[in-house]
Amino acid sequence: MDQQQQPMTRAARLRALFLSTLYISAFTFGGGFVIVTFMKRKFVDELHWIDEQEMLDMAALAQSSPGAIAVNAAILVGWNVDGLLGMIVAVTGTIIPPMVILSVISFFYAAFASNVYVALVLKGMQAGVAAVILDVVCGLGGNVLKTKSVVYIALMVLAFVASFFFDVNVILIILAAAAFGVVRALFQLKKEARQ
Repeated sequence: MDQQQQPMTRAARLRALFLSTLYISAFTFGGGFVIVTFMKRKFVDELHWIDEQEMLDMAALAQSSPGAIAVNAAILVGWNVDGLLGMIVAVTGTIIPPMVILSVISFFYAAFASNVYVALVLKGMQAGVAAVILDVVCGLGGNVLKTKSVVYIALMVLAFVASFFFDVNVILIILAAAAFGVVRALFQLKKEARQ
């Protein structure tokens, strides 16, 4: 946690965590990658509760774990900020807006489904969501490029080629990348043990 934030009481920190996740969840459309972008801006850039590398790791874990990326990311951020209670507060703030919105939509589904204006609004939102996801891709891809590691850059390029050109299932790509990471870590540990 940043030294600037140390004087904040636990209650104030939990309140800020809840309100931040509630706000992010309420105004995020387009899925988990979008919410990860907003979490990065809030918790890394603004509040300095998490550093950029931790957020990158959390985004990778949230994506590769079963379940909604937004909830997975909230679990990881909440745990990092204030343990179990922080996790519960972050998840609660994250799930309230979609539950309320989906409840309202399901109640009025027939009216929404055939409304031309709702369809146009959703089309417009798709363009905005695409821009935000592109921002995430550029940010995360830029972080990989900053490592200047030929191995990580090659892995990123291979994952893109497998997904985009060969339509390989994303789950298989994530599992393969995770397996590669485990093998590489074990190899490095073995190498360090010999020295």
